[in-house]
Amino acid sequence: MSVDPTRVIRSYVPLAVTGRSGHPESVHHGALVALERDGRPAFSFGDVDLPIFPRSSMKPIQALSMVRHGLDLPDDLLALVCASHDGRGQHLYGVRRILDLVGLDESALANTTDLPLDEDEAREVVRHGGSPTSLRHNCSGKHAGMLATCVVAGWPSDSSYLSSDHPLQRAITEEIPLASGGEIPEFGIDGCGAPAHLISLLELARSFRRIATGEVGAGGQRIQRAMSQHPEMVGGPTRDVTLLMAGVPGLMAKDGAEGVFAAALPDGRAVAIKVADGANRARPPIMRAALRALGVDVSGVDARAFAAPILGHGQPVGEVRIVGDLSNIGG
Repeated sequence: MSVDPTRVIRSYVPLAVTGRSGHPESVHHGALVALERDGRPAFSFGDVDLPIFPRSSMKPIQALSMVRHGLDLPDDLLALVCASHDGRGQHLYGVRRILDLVGLDESALANTTDLPLDEDEAREVVRHGGSPTSLRHNCSGKHAGMLATCVVAGWPSDSSYLSSDHPLQRAITEEIPLASGGEIPEFGIDGCGAPAHLISLLELARSFRRIATGEVGAGGQRIQRAMSQHPEMVGGPTRDVTLLMAGVPGLMAKDGAEGVFAAALPDGRAVAIKVADGANRARPPIMRAALRALGVDVSGVDARAFAAPILGHGQPVGEVRIVGDLSNIGG
């Protein structure tokens, strides 16, 4: 899909400003859409029909296809299939459990090798002479789920499972419009080696809403329950996505690379965000403002979920604050 660069530039509006020592330093443009309980747009900013790569925010939709094609896991492991995990012991053990259930081990993983996403865990690996592996990559839960689905469905479970023409990847691509209400999407290559699909923010929000409400079937309800009840498996104990779900009962949320974030509740309210410059520091404050404007009670969320401190010599000297029209309804 060819998109006019001029349209992309004009698609984003100022949503947040980073300040340092009392002075503005950076402006974060973005797009955002929020849905009411009945699925109608509550408010939006920027061009929410612009095709984007939601990156790892697509994982619940990918998991929906896996469940539809026979993947049957305990809730904690299903949450891990939807995760961009920290690479902690519980995550690595969980990935091994998924693979073991279908007679595979970590050598079957064909995703990119990496150190754990969590910096402390990564330092521990290096300190003990470890190296990047596919298991330690933050997407290994998704890849273990993909492989397990292949075994259950009788599809090839070698490295070809990453190919766009593999039955698994075709099934995922065909699942996306069923969730989003859009067309069959185009795709590129994600950081982990799997196809990365292009859909709009509005389609992303609608997909999350339909999964969380169960409109796509029992598989969606299973995914919502797994993610909201096991948020530690989706990210990690200090990650905004985990803290957000832990503080808002029933919420399913998923972060994605390059400033993407999506969330939905079983009552139908949903939010999808894209920060144009890909800066994750602007993403948590924007999500807080959007949820509050939608009437979601975030008072029980750990403050670290929304914090974006700007440091000077190791000490906070500024913050990211909401600006523009969003500040008038949700700041």
